[in-house]
Amino acid sequence: MKNRVAVTIAGQEYTLVGSEDASYTKKVAGHVDAKVQEVLDGAHVSLVDGAILAAVNIADEYFKEVEAAENLRRQLKEYLEEATKMKLELSEAKREIFKLQNKKS
Repeated sequence: MKNRVAVTIAGQEYTLVGSEDASYTKKVAGHVDAKVQEVLDGAHVSLVDGAILAAVNIADEYFKEVEAAENLRRQLKEYLEEATKMKLELSEAKREIFKLQNKKS
């Protein structure tokens, strides 16, 4: 089901259509509005240029977050591999202890 949501970005009214909840769509539009306003407040540029610069800033954030997520996935994979290795070593140690205890008896 498509939702129609009215939002304001940089003083302009837009109707966004999507399958996401209205609250999510408004949150996304609010983020875009904040980024556009940040650019417009910091420089004397046209609305179009401000929107383009805001889009570049948002893309930059996105790619940095993707890279951070990849780094976390890589770290998690390494930790899981290390945990598996440690479990095998623990299992071997338990078998060795069991053998030694049985020899002693």
